[in-house]
Amino acid sequence: MNHLLLGTVTAAALMTGAAIAKDVTVGLQLEPPHLDPTSAAAGAIDQVLYSNVFEGLTRFGSDGSVNPGLAESWDISEDGLTYTFNLRAGVKFHDGTDLDASDVVFSLDRARAEDSVNAQKALFANIVSVAAQDDTTVKVTLSKPQGNFLFNMAWGDAVIVAPESIETIKSNPVGTGAFTFADWKQGDSITLTRNDGYWGTPAKLDGATFKFISDPTAAFAAMMAEDIDAFYGYPAPENLAQFEADPRFTVLAGNTEGETIMAMNNKLPPFDNKLVRQAVSHAIDRSAIIDGAMFGYGTPIGSHFAPHNPAYVDLTGNSEYDPEKAKALLAEAGFADGFTTTLKLPPPSYARRGGEIIAAQLREVGIETEISNLEWAQWLEQAFKGYDYGLTIVSHTEPMDIGIYARPEYYFQYDNADFQKLIAELDVENDPAKRTEMMQGAQKIISEDYVNAYLFQLALTSVVSSDLNGIWPNAPTQAVDLTAVSWAE
Repeated sequence: MNHLLLGTVTAAALMTGAAIAKDVTVGLQLEPPHLDPTSAAAGAIDQVLYSNVFEGLTRFGSDGSVNPGLAESWDISEDGLTYTFNLRAGVKFHDGTDLDASDVVFSLDRARAEDSVNAQKALFANIVSVAAQDDTTVKVTLSKPQGNFLFNMAWGDAVIVAPESIETIKSNPVGTGAFTFADWKQGDSITLTRNDGYWGTPAKLDGATFKFISDPTAAFAAMMAEDIDAFYGYPAPENLAQFEADPRFTVLAGNTEGETIMAMNNKLPPFDNKLVRQAVSHAIDRSAIIDGAMFGYGTPIGSHFAPHNPAYVDLTGNSEYDPEKAKALLAEAGFADGFTTTLKLPPPSYARRGGEIIAAQLREVGIETEISNLEWAQWLEQAFKGYDYGLTIVSHTEPMDIGIYARPEYYFQYDNADFQKLIAELDVENDPAKRTEMMQGAQKIISEDYVNAYLFQLALTSVVSSDLNGIWPNAPTQAVDLTAVSWAE
């Protein structure tokens, strides 16, 4: 009788515990450098804040679709030059102030200003003016039609910010989302709490903590101890089979927008020589990197484009693994004895582990690399902003971002007038068939110019508690959207 009673009480307690679990702890490998998504290139900012804290006029859905956000609807003029956005009524920032058209004007004007530090300033380059028609209506006028304008407005770089919060936005972000910022223990975690005054469907969670664990071994230990409820983008693929066999966990294997490349500094000798870039590309065995660094997770790519996109062209044949051809190309370029360069690696496992494999492959054709393992802030300062690198490995997780190759000032410093012209034409083209043709042409140009060494499309492998629902399996943008996440009752 006592045993039965004890069993009943224990079961009831467990059921009650499951029912009242209202918080979630999510593991991430990278910590944001600060908390303003409109002034940094770090995807870690959007991972924590996109949709959760900050929202834009439009927003990405889990399937990559572009949906209404703070704008409930919009009208587009016949000439494609004017977008009139109708804002939702009753939206408030987390500080209690009302969101109105003036906030949209401020945010877009700030993003496109001459002194803007927005990492994706090109998204706003075609905007001529932003004007408030009334409190809930904003008219955006473009210099030319832009087929992907609504898509651009869904990026994390285009979220709407409160003017009065700008001075402290990097440490105390104020948005309109379903969660409010609560605390940042730098080097450890960021905590959010549910926004009870949210304009839309309220979050089902009371709060969320993002825990930053860069070391794969520590990530495994934290997950197994159930100190965290989910690890988004789990960094140690060799452990996934063990998680799959454990009923406490579910492994989500999905797609990302992450073209993983080994970038080459196109203005730094010898990478200013196309023959050298071609040699580097032929020296690399993508399959060995995917198997050795990612345990088979990843899809080979031959250009900067996602294989799941309908406009994708398989160009891996342009840079097939051929070390003898690589040596011949180096000799033709005047480097028969090889050369030495830097290989700067940010923290993610694909970079650190892949970098060691690539260094060995390059050594086989006579290219020696001096490896530097950098923290994310160091990488942004040295490679992304300072152009201080020869080679570096990074995954570009922004959606549909082949247009970065039309920006000569971008960190790999590629300058091709024909490519720039093609992207400018793509920006204003609305016909789907023509856009596909242009995107395929763009892929071919950069593949045949060997701008970078194209490695693989990053797979998204997340480990979550089997009782946790709603974590996105795919990553159409850099976000851990918790707005619809819940525990099983």
